[in-house]
Amino acid sequence: MQKDRLRELSKEFYRYLKNEKGVATNTQRAYEGDLDHFLKFVMTRPEDKVDHKTIRAYIQSIYRQVKKSSLSRKVSSIKAFFRFLKRKGYLSENPALIIKNPKIEKHLPKFYSVDEMFHFLDSLPAANWLDLRNLAIFELIYSTGMRASEALGLNLEDIHLEGLWVLVRGKGGKERVLPFGAKARDAILKYLSLAGEAGQGGRRALFINAQGDRLSYRGLLKIMKKHQIQAGLLKNLALHGIRHSFATHMLNGGADLRSIQELLGHSKLSTTQRYTHISIDKIMEIYDKAHPRR
Repeated sequence: MQKDRLRELSKEFYRYLKNEKGVATNTQRAYEGDLDHFLKFVMTRPEDKVDHKTIRAYIQSIYRQVKKSSLSRKVSSIKAFFRFLKRKGYLSENPALIIKNPKIEKHLPKFYSVDEMFHFLDSLPAANWLDLRNLAIFELIYSTGMRASEALGLNLEDIHLEGLWVLVRGKGGKERVLPFGAKARDAILKYLSLAGEAGQGGRRALFINAQGDRLSYRGLLKIMKKHQIQAGLLKNLALHGIRHSFATHMLNGGADLRSIQELLGHSKLSTTQRYTHISIDKIMEIYDKAHPRR
């Protein structure tokens, strides 16, 4: 395919991701960044035709400049783009089909122990409605295992405090219903009550900032980092760490992998199985107690 035509079709691919596939905003941004970088490289090439050799040349040009995880993501974005072009009939053959993703080291998820998680939540201040909002969102994420982005995307009508359940929209626009506990319910009730008194009631978004707009991911990350330091927790956990803590604690508490998979919204069980490696100490403890000959 001619490279100018390829650039034109990239816009159609971006519209497909947003309107048909319904990918998350961050995922959309990653796809566009990866493909724009690839297309800039393509435009510098002397040949007009883009084939598997062009893709290999691009990979070689950035191989030593980026982390393997970033390289793997970029290759995946390129492969997804060419799959789209083949499926839409713009290509008779997919030149990216023979391109393999580089192997990357799989790191085990970081998480808090139960005591550390409780300490983090119990150490959060409750002086005003913004403090109560922080407590409510962290309690909800830990209680349900939802992604931080999913929690930030919640609207008031999604949360059902009497029934102790919440409707979550995950990756690809998939919906799932998640239960939550009394601690999360009480924290949300206190937050909504004080937010209403502060004149911030009636907003559609469940979690809002001081200006009344939906709280951003970056804003929540800054809040978490601040309170981690204040709580004296030395583990450098990102927001996803609370979700990892939920999954690990559920597994250690006896929940089966299939149930955890449903709660986390994983499409593949293999993604959830990462937590079995983390819980090997718990497995060994059960083995030592249960096996008759050891």
